[in-house]
Amino acid sequence: MQTTIRDINQLDLNGTYTYADYLMWRLEERLELIKGKIFKMSPAPNVRHQKISGKLHLEMGMFFKNHYCQVFYAPFDVRLHEKNSQSSDTKIYTVVQPDLCVICDEGKLDEKGCLGAPDLIVEILSPGNSRKEMDIKFELYEESGVREYWLVEPAENAVFAYVLNESGTYIGLKPAINILQSAIFPDLKIDLEQIFK
Repeated sequence: MQTTIRDINQLDLNGTYTYADYLMWRLEERLELIKGKIFKMSPAPNVRHQKISGKLHLEMGMFFKNHYCQVFYAPFDVRLHEKNSQSSDTKIYTVVQPDLCVICDEGKLDEKGCLGAPDLIVEILSPGNSRKEMDIKFELYEESGVREYWLVEPAENAVFAYVLNESGTYIGLKPAINILQSAIFPDLKIDLEQIFK
């Protein structure tokens, strides 16, 4: 039987962990698990990050209000498993907490969060986590089959959107600086001037 971990110093930061391990952690630090490796999340997001996240959540929530898809916001565990692998807690090596995500397949939802790729993920860049979001998570979401990925860049007042093509590769769209329109939900249009205000 596993013991509960209450201090990050009890973990080997170079070790490989599963979702079953993650469930035993009672830490003050926010962590994500990507391919079995621990990634420390930034401390509590700054005010601008939270304002942007809140406004996007309100806009998206209103859009999906009478829709079968649902919007979730962090902290919310999204467990991603490799294709053709088992989805038991001991076989899942990736748990992320996107700022926002849209899930249309209710079968992916359980009491722990989401098991499988959301349809749309939104990550808002914060100082210090840009490399992780732009590189590691880009590849992770692409290979996991997240259909659309928005990378919000507060410093530029812009959103970079990527859409999965038929071959499973992200195609970058023109950066959104005025109106952000979803490719997979074409009626979802967001006025970015209001979001970044």
